[in-house]
Amino acid sequence: MRRSLLRAVMAVVACSLVLPSLALAGYGDTIDMTTGVTEISRSVHSLHRTIFYICCIIGAGVFAVMFYSIFAHRKSRGAKPATFHESTTVEIIWTIVPFAILIGMAWPAAKVLIKMEDFSGSEMTVKITGYQWRWHYDYLDEDIQFYSQLDAAHNAARQRDSGVELEQFEHYLKEVDNALVLPVGKKIRFLHTAADVIHAWWVPALAVKKDAIPGFINENWAKIDEPGIYRGKCAELCGRDHGFMPVVVRALPQDEYDAWVADKKAEATTAKLDAQREWSHKELVATGEGVYQRNCVGCHQAEGQGIPGMFPAIAGSDVANGSLEKHLETVLHGVGDSPMQAYSTRLNDSELAAVITFQRNAFGNTTGDTIQPSDVRSYRNGQMQSLATDTGYFSNFNVTGAN
Repeated sequence: MRRSLLRAVMAVVACSLVLPSLALAGYGDTIDMTTGVTEISRSVHSLHRTIFYICCIIGAGVFAVMFYSIFAHRKSRGAKPATFHESTTVEIIWTIVPFAILIGMAWPAAKVLIKMEDFSGSEMTVKITGYQWRWHYDYLDEDIQFYSQLDAAHNAARQRDSGVELEQFEHYLKEVDNALVLPVGKKIRFLHTAADVIHAWWVPALAVKKDAIPGFINENWAKIDEPGIYRGKCAELCGRDHGFMPVVVRALPQDEYDAWVADKKAEATTAKLDAQREWSHKELVATGEGVYQRNCVGCHQAEGQGIPGMFPAIAGSDVANGSLEKHLETVLHGVGDSPMQAYSTRLNDSELAAVITFQRNAFGNTTGDTIQPSDVRSYRNGQMQSLATDTGYFSNFNVTGAN
């Protein structure tokens, strides 16, 4: 009987240790913490596995002793309860043993945590600013900056009554219009902050997760070993569209990254030239439609109908059919105490001119108005300085260089 009981206890212990391994082997990164593609991510994964198995062993041992005690010392077998009140020896043992286990786990964990914060020797720096609901990436060593937000096709598909078949998307709600492009093999320092509420930039494959807090700069780093596309998200509840704020990192070999940098700088030069020329009304409307799909459709909806009780319609609105200056002011500065945010730092002069022209000539609005990038620039030059002086808010975001 005792041998059968011992075998049963050993079977319980074996299953407790083996089954988790089989589960992890079968599902891999689906349910387990990802191994990742950085030295830190592999260290974190190794710690996770080690501590997981320690917990399994402890759990198996505790439950085995408990089941044995319940079975072997049951009343029906005539077992008599012990009469002692306490045992100093037992209390010392169950204090020292857990303490030793915790120290054994804390020592390697502390080494990894210290290494996570050691961004000395970084070879490039990227500033990441969280907005509702997009990311702004600023390559401080390359003079490159851009916004990254949910891909327009995914954004349109998620709208109410969109009628879009979601099966066509391989990574639904996980694609962006502009991925963060990084070189492999370089130690990259990340600076995290936010412009409105608390966000958190998280990419599991890089073992990078840091809160982005308005008025503060948090730091961490990564050195990516393998080219590829790595996805993440905002890990802080940052508002109604929190679930539509993905992160996509594209890691490239150094020569491909250098080519991307050259292309990005050429795009910036083209954008500056575009802001200085006269656009046709047709060009502005066509370009503005794309800007609207990327930036406005989430609140004002695909047909400009808005969401009753939450976001006003653009179709037939007083703003889109009223004073052109008032329309520009609303888009630039937002509306206080409302979800309408300021786009003065998020869109350049050409994009602002295009989206305003589009809104005034779409959704049944037929003003026929056209606003040029030069008009937006003139308005900025006349108004932005006073805002920066009065509030101190815009001075942190290089408003005068937004062109």
